[in-house]
Amino acid sequence: MQANQKPTASSTAELQREVAELMIECLNLEVTADQIAPDAPLYGEGLGLDSIDVLEVALEVSKRYGLQLRSDSEDNKIIFGSLRSLADYIAAQRNG
Repeated sequence: MQANQKPTASSTAELQREVAELMIECLNLEVTADQIAPDAPLYGEGLGLDSIDVLEVALEVSKRYGLQLRSDSEDNKIIFGSLRSLADYIAAQRNG
């Protein structure tokens, strides 16, 4: 995919699945990628992640995608709000 192209629906879905699998692997979650709803909250009631889990995911995302995620960023609540928002953030940073 060219750097100036917008991600297509299929590449967005593929990235969401890839990120879901990364979270499952990183945190040893007892779910499959298909069981993580794109818009379900990652914190609390949705997937049930806590701040340590999110930190581990952020480190893994940084390593795999070469992104800098700051633990003190105001945007983290939005970025890690759901699988879709995390995948969208990664796509925007990679293509930005």
